[in-house]
Amino acid sequence: MELEGKRVAILIEEMFNTHEFWYPYYRLKEAGARVVVVGTGTAAIYHGKPGTDAKPDTPIDKVSAADFDGVVIPGGYAPDLMRRSPQMVRFVKELFDSGKMVAAICHAGWMLASAGILKGRKMTSFFAIKDDMVNAGAEWVDQAVVVDGNLITSRKPDDLPFFMKAIIGALA
Repeated sequence: MELEGKRVAILIEEMFNTHEFWYPYYRLKEAGARVVVVGTGTAAIYHGKPGTDAKPDTPIDKVSAADFDGVVIPGGYAPDLMRRSPQMVRFVKELFDSGKMVAAICHAGWMLASAGILKGRKMTSFFAIKDDMVNAGAEWVDQAVVVDGNLITSRKPDDLPFFMKAIIGALA
């Protein structure tokens, strides 16, 4: 188990992309990581799109970036709601600034932009938010996965195998 002893947060909010949440959740567990689902604190159960629910282990105000080796941010509409939480944005920024792995897929680039960590970084996202990423200072490319230091990004659910391979490699 290559990630034994590693602790990874997966962020959650309403309308998370079901595939982009559950695939990393189970793949990280399979690799031996301790996975902690962190919600904004607005709900006891969050509803995904399309149609799967997930319960957070803890709200954001009960965790510290110092306690984690990395974070995975699923897409869907959830990142737009996540970035309304100053604590959640600060959590991502603190992980990034401390050199820990920050991984975002699809629309999760919105969280990266709000955390102010994209200037001068190479990354990818769902094509519809490309302008947002470029305006946040990123060099946007259309690739299945982009690794730029401790930042890992992917475009869409079809990229999940490449995304998870990069995440596990970065954490191992």
